[in-house]
Amino acid sequence: HGGWVGVIAGIDPDPANLPAAAAWAQQYWEELHPTSAGGGYVNMMMEDEGQGRVRAAYRGNYDRLVLLKRRYDPTNLFHLNLNIPPV
Repeated sequence: HGGWVGVIAGIDPDPANLPAAAAWAQQYWEELHPTSAGGGYVNMMMEDEGQGRVRAAYRGNYDRLVLLKRRYDPTNLFHLNLNIPPV
């Protein structure tokens, strides 16, 4: 039911500043998240966000999608993004 999507990106031309940029982006997300609808766009999620975020993104559809994944992709061929495992 959200009316918008936001992307938070910590970018700096100097690779040495990556830890600070990543920390800034994470803190920004943590501050904004309580005011969000609680979901997310899975294709924009980073690998370290985990299955809890995937489940939150799909909300009430998650369990049904697990069954579909088990049926149509039991070997988890499509696994390069944060996905729904077939188990």
